[in-house]
Amino acid sequence: MENQDKYSVLREYFGYREFRGGQAEIIDALTAGRDVLCVMPTGGGKSLCYQIPALLFSGVTLVISPLISLMQDQVRSLTRAGIRAAYINSSLTPRQYAQVLDLAAAGEYKILYVAPERLSVPDFLAVCAEMNISLIAVDEAHCVSQWGQDFRPHYLRISEFVGGLPRRPVVGAFTATATEAVRQDVTRALQLRDPLEVTTGFDRPNLYFGVRKVRPRHKNEELLSILAGRGEQSGIVYCATRKAVEEVADFLTEQGIPAARYHAGLSDEERRRSQEDFVCDRIPVMVATNAFGMGIDKSNVSYVIHYHMPKDLESYYQEAGRAGRDGEAADCILFYTPGDVRLAQ
Repeated sequence: MENQDKYSVLREYFGYREFRGGQAEIIDALTAGRDVLCVMPTGGGKSLCYQIPALLFSGVTLVISPLISLMQDQVRSLTRAGIRAAYINSSLTPRQYAQVLDLAAAGEYKILYVAPERLSVPDFLAVCAEMNISLIAVDEAHCVSQWGQDFRPHYLRISEFVGGLPRRPVVGAFTATATEAVRQDVTRALQLRDPLEVTTGFDRPNLYFGVRKVRPRHKNEELLSILAGRGEQSGIVYCATRKAVEEVADFLTEQGIPAARYHAGLSDEERRRSQEDFVCDRIPVMVATNAFGMGIDKSNVSYVIHYHMPKDLESYYQEAGRAGRDGEAADCILFYTPGDVRLAQ
């Protein structure tokens, strides 16, 4: 985009006046043509680190992501902001897929989200060979690592895909959690060239973390006491089982608190409707298993309550980190019951 810099793009399209820690450094490196490995906490603003360069580059940016919900949410947000974006994943009909490919080939998009499984599909490869690809952003980059929490075999073919392009674009790898071993794996598997490594730390000062020891039969009372007075504030209540999700959602609804539910046992349509009701602020409370939340683009979550203790600290950090992405104060409350340890085991 002519006569624009990262600050004008930040203001015009995203409504912010300042960058958070690490963002400007990453954007400068990518726009200068240097590969990047970015480790930034959930809610730290990773997506801006590739979306802003995407608008400054002349060509298209491919964002490789394993999360259908993230693609849909981010494309919706980008389109509302006046940015030409689309996604390619298994949720598209054959007709929709063909239409997106045609528009991509015609240069209609600045940002194209794609599932890793598409990188070896012949018709997609043919379109990529014709496109001017300026940047490839690999989201959830820990998936390339055998040490990562979500090992995805198709992620291992990303470097092969990049190597097959007529011209190698700059490559950025982004993840929220990565040990030294995972960072080395990511650099090697993606064949990053002298990448700038930026790790911004995990502390988020706007989040309050609290633990409450609660007897199982008193959990609902404790939950009500936390929700009292929060009105229309958005929040997530995480439960360990589908049965608990149903019971807690029913309890809140009976108490006059509108609550959506989300777990893997629901139909695709009901999960989609619950997610949209929550994201669009039609229903303030989401009661869910850990199936909900990856990549959800909702900044105004004011609290996250863990009705049961999650299986490990990393899961807790990821789930609690969905609170306060707008930088406002938010509460992360964990209910502790000794029986939760046995449930997790």
